[in-house]
This record gives sequence, C-alpha cells and structure tokens, in this order.
Amino acid sequence: MESRQLIIVGGGPAGLTAGLYASRARLDVLLLESVAVGGQLTRTYRIDNWPGEIEGIGGFDLAERMRLHSRNTGLNIAFATLQAIRMEGKDKILVTDQGEFKALSLIIATGATNALLGVKGEKEYLGRGVSYCATCDAPFYRDMRVAVIGGGETAAEEAIYLTRFAREVKLVHRREQLRASKILQEELDKHKVERILSTVAVEITGQDQVTGLELLDLKTNKQSRLNLDGVFIFVGNIPQTGFAAPGLAKNPDGFIITDQELRTGMAGVFAAGDCRQSPLKQVTTAVGEGALAAFMAQKYLSEVEEK
Repeated sequence: MESRQLIIVGGGPAGLTAGLYASRARLDVLLLESVAVGGQLTRTYRIDNWPGEIEGIGGFDLAERMRLHSRNTGLNIAFATLQAIRMEGKDKILVTDQGEFKALSLIIATGATNALLGVKGEKEYLGRGVSYCATCDAPFYRDMRVAVIGGGETAAEEAIYLTRFAREVKLVHRREQLRASKILQEELDKHKVERILSTVAVEITGQDQVTGLELLDLKTNKQSRLNLDGVFIFVGNIPQTGFAAPGLAKNPDGFIITDQELRTGMAGVFAAGDCRQSPLKQVTTAVGEGALAAFMAQKYLSEVEEK
C-alpha cells in the first residue's frame, strides 16, 4: 500500500483549496473525491458574494477554475468513496470502495448534501416534480408554476434563478422572516417572487407528476392548497460523514467537531468546509478553512517527520 504525506477527502471548495496549498508546499498529497470535483458548487447557478467578481460568477465555472488551478500546481486527484478510517500508529488508513490508502495526515472535506423535507409525497415524486437543484432542473419548468421551500441563502438564490424559466415562483418559509441576506431579499422583490411566510408544507400531492402543495399556516392553523407543477426543496444540509472513524467527534447532526485550528480528536486529522460544525457555510468560509487545514497539516507533518 503506497503511503502519502497527506490525503484530502473531498473535492469541493475546501478540499480543492487545501490541495492547492498543500501542492504549492510540495507535499506528497492525494485528493480523493467520490462523485464530481467541485461539490455543491457545480449545482449552484450563480455566486454573487465571491470577492472580486463584481458581476458574480457561475458555480460550475468557479469549480472548474479551482480544479484547473489545483491541478496546475501538481495536485493528484483520484475517485473513491470513503468508508472508514483507522489508525495504525502515526498512519491513517482510509478504507474506500477502491481499496485502502495510507497517509501520515488527513484532511476531511467531504461536504454536505441537501436535507429532506420529510413530508408525504417528497420521495414519491422525486424526479417527477420534486427537485433539490434548480440549476439542474429549472429548464423543465418553463412557463410553469413552482414553489421553493426554505428561507436561507440557497433557497433565495434558487428562487431568483427559477424566475428565468417559470412563470410563477413562490417561496414558502416556516418563519416570519427569511434568513437570506437583505440584498437577496431585495432581488426576490425585483423578480416578483411571492413570499408565503409562517407556513409549512405538509404534503406534496400529484398523480403522475406533482400537481400541488398542501400548506399549513402556523399562525391560524388553517390548511390551504397551492396548485403547482414543481417543488424545489432547500431546507438545510446533511454532512457527508457517515463513514466509520473511531475517535472522530461529531455533534448530534453529524457535523465534525474541531478546535479553532481545525484539529479533530484524531491526531493528524483535520476537517474543513461544510462537513465541519460551524456557524456559517459559504464558499468563502470553505476556502478559508481549506487553506488553514493545509497549513495545519503541513505543521503537523513537520513535527511528526522530525521525530
């Protein structure tokens, strides 16, 4: 089994940035990605808060730039799904669907995936009117009526994008106010996205395809029906941390717990990006954490290899 100084698991913004910094430091580094390099960036239509990009930048374009930049510094990328981590002395053994990998240091940047709403009809109509990716599926809803469920940045961004295709876009949120930034809320108004607040979805209805959404007004406790052709769900993230790793502390939601220098409870193992417990999950924070994780891994390696 070939041994590396550093293995990075996850090819999203955090992992690619860590790979970029580690490669520039001339570490022997390998990045493992399970699906597609770029992570959730590749499913994001537009990012308007990336510093320096005044007009915004497409998520897929930014992901591709990051990939090319990291590859140009010599980063090796392979595809494998992490199943377990075990310690053998100073070595970290990664068990994957493509065999085992060994490294002295490890950065976990496995990211997160969309959380389920958990209502009747959600699973039944997945791909038949229920979607978790407006960038992927919006063109199928040209001149149709759709609803977005959620109140954060992603929900607002995707609702705005959907107005390019759908004739009617409604935003359903369980709180009295959206959590999205004020500038995005202003954009929602400009694009005539109707807000339905203090309301939750209780069922997605349909026949062969989605035909409507049953809603419950939390203030009046009255139910109503919204006739629709599609429902887009953005109600949070689930960390991709289902692999076995004794000694790796996680919070009740599965996010990895670290200290301020991104160290986990396993020596030489760091975590960065959306899989880590943190108050803000943005591309900018993931990139910053990726850089810090690479720096801390390099520092750890210098200490271990001197002994």
